[in-house]
Amino acid sequence: MTSPPAVLAEGLAKRFGDTHALAGVDLAVGAGSVLALLGHNGAGKTTAVRILATLLEPDAGRAAICGRDVVCDPAAVRELIALAGQQATLDERLTGRENLVLLGRLQRLGAAAARARCDELLERFELTGAADRQVATYSGGMRRRLDLAACLLVPRPVVFLDEPTTGLDPISRTEVWAAIRELVDDGTALLLTTQYLEDAERLADHVVVLAGGRVAAAGTPAQLKDRVGGRRVELLLADAPTLVRARAALTARGLAPSEDARALRLTLPAEDGAEDLAVALAVLRDDGVVVEEAGLVRPTLDDAFLALARPGADAADAADEPLAVTR
Repeated sequence: MTSPPAVLAEGLAKRFGDTHALAGVDLAVGAGSVLALLGHNGAGKTTAVRILATLLEPDAGRAAICGRDVVCDPAAVRELIALAGQQATLDERLTGRENLVLLGRLQRLGAAAARARCDELLERFELTGAADRQVATYSGGMRRRLDLAACLLVPRPVVFLDEPTTGLDPISRTEVWAAIRELVDDGTALLLTTQYLEDAERLADHVVVLAGGRVAAAGTPAQLKDRVGGRRVELLLADAPTLVRARAALTARGLAPSEDARALRLTLPAEDGAEDLAVALAVLRDDGVVVEEAGLVRPTLDDAFLALARPGADAADAADEPLAVTR
């Protein structure tokens, strides 16, 4: 990058009693890019966001937003960021429209500008029909969409979204993805936390996997998938006895399949792609084993997450990686 990152964290550490929520985390996000923080509950994702948003002070390390230190200059940082937390922060006694207009006015939008921006966001998140109903009558998904609209009222160079699609149905999630992509296309630096791997796959330019408060892995979605292996042959069998026969036949030919007995599935590495698939099917055919389904598959981001998100997994590799800067 030729310019400093919009979001920079170096060596962030935070303890709560005996719990190390963060233990030396480095992050960087460039303008017009998305960084996804992945991790199990308690991995440190929300703590990192709260520090970057000036809601917590780190015990060690430093963080800056567009060059402004989050501890030394929190007021300036708050002018540069927008944040949507895990829980909607809305006044349930007000209507959706009243919530947005009020928040716009509190952020120094003029009355006419606040109303116009409110109407634009209500339409974008398909809330126009419910705009004049009290928020207390909204479903969970509607509240989440309204909270995201409130986050986007005033354009900011940096946006933090903590679990942005929690509780949303597939259609609403697609709408949120579209809104996020528009923001990024306009140059916004966006950091999101999520447990939905599909969110990261769809949106993120770069992914950081946290485990036990540390960076377990970092890279593009494709790079993380490559780290857990290449293509593989997957064979689905009809029942447990057939699975046992298939495993024995393949093992006798030196192919050493891995087994998922519950899913009735055998897996083999596929360095030569279709040729390896053809060999496995030929072995089973010669042995009279009927295969229900067979195919070549690549690792998914789910595979990478499960492999890398365990505390201590790939910790040595992660420590040697360069700072995760996205662009």
